[in-house]
Amino acid sequence: MGNALTQKILITLGFLFAYRVLAYVPIPGVDLDVIKSFFDQNANNALGLANMFSGNALRRMSIISLGIMPYITAAIVMELLAATFPALGQMKKERDGMQKYMQIIRYGTILITVVQAVGVSFGLQAMKGAGGQSAVMIDPTHFVILAVFSMLTGTMLLMWFGEQITQKGVGNGISLIIFAGIVSGIPAAISNTIAAVNSGTMNFLVVLAILAIMIVTILVIIYVELGERRIPISYSRKTIMQNQHKRVMNYIPVRVNLSGVIPPIFASAVLMFPLTLLQASTNKWVTAVADILHPGGLVYNTIMFLLVIFFAFFYASIAFNAKDIADNLKRQGGFIPGVRPGEQTAAFLNDVASKLTVWGSLYLAIISTLPFILINSLGASFYFGGTAVLIVVQVALDTMRKIEAQRTMNQYETLGNVGL
Repeated sequence: MGNALTQKILITLGFLFAYRVLAYVPIPGVDLDVIKSFFDQNANNALGLANMFSGNALRRMSIISLGIMPYITAAIVMELLAATFPALGQMKKERDGMQKYMQIIRYGTILITVVQAVGVSFGLQAMKGAGGQSAVMIDPTHFVILAVFSMLTGTMLLMWFGEQITQKGVGNGISLIIFAGIVSGIPAAISNTIAAVNSGTMNFLVVLAILAIMIVTILVIIYVELGERRIPISYSRKTIMQNQHKRVMNYIPVRVNLSGVIPPIFASAVLMFPLTLLQASTNKWVTAVADILHPGGLVYNTIMFLLVIFFAFFYASIAFNAKDIADNLKRQGGFIPGVRPGEQTAAFLNDVASKLTVWGSLYLAIISTLPFILINSLGASFYFGGTAVLIVVQVALDTMRKIEAQRTMNQYETLGNVGL
């Protein structure tokens, strides 16, 4: 019991440690000094944001430079297709079908990774250092082949890490990998801020303003994430008598934010895919489009705001299945006072979930954009922005919930084994 939980935590930490080690394994044939200099100059645009999500692996041109985003992009495409085509949606609900569904996502991840890796490879060949030296030190053709295979291997390893953490560890593996990547860059971001204050390039009052924005953001996130609507449930006398020695939940908890951390991650993945390709181009028109879409700009934040709202509604409709809840409630002899069992209960639950999702989606969209706009205007790092703070706090809360749930389950198993 306690040992099982400890083992799960150690498995999770082990995979996260392996992820951080991979972030220091560079692609063969690159000049890391040229790349470091380039990313120092582009710390506040799309490449800087992509670097944050990769856990600084992109700045080191690691084999996991593309991070877990190709997998997330493939998952988004499959979720949209499953919502559009009933046959695919049915496949996802069946046990054997789910295996095929996940296999399709993996193949999609390979395709997206190869496309992005090729784009990054050609972009690196066009990259020049301050002295005119190239970022690529070997034959261009050989480099493209090596880079594509290296990045594909890295992304597939991350995908496997995420799946193993979800199955054998604690928490959602993909979210924890993104969490670990962001957290790994926070000490450096704090160090750079302190250095900026010491050198006089940043006012101490600005630091206090950044700190105040972060504290308010964290408090709002915790307050909303713990918020839920508890719908009361009554049970028939027969059901109560049958379960008199068991704990029967007398309410249905419906969270304000039903979609969790997924919408900002999905929205960031959707924006990162084209931006990574655009930044790799040297064409002046493509570069102009990339500049318009740079993080912190009006266009980027408007698209981010709308995408977060869309994915919040989309994922909430998948995560909260009112029909299944109503059917299970009816089967167990439970009902919501004043609401007929069956279809009316499902309609009632859908109505409650939809109203909560309106506020939940607005909360996610505002948290993902407003603090970032404010902090960006003060000249601070991405790591102090709304999306980064939102992901870190949400994943931490979700992981703590799952650890607590595991502990509670272990306690019930112990009581059952000793006959209490």
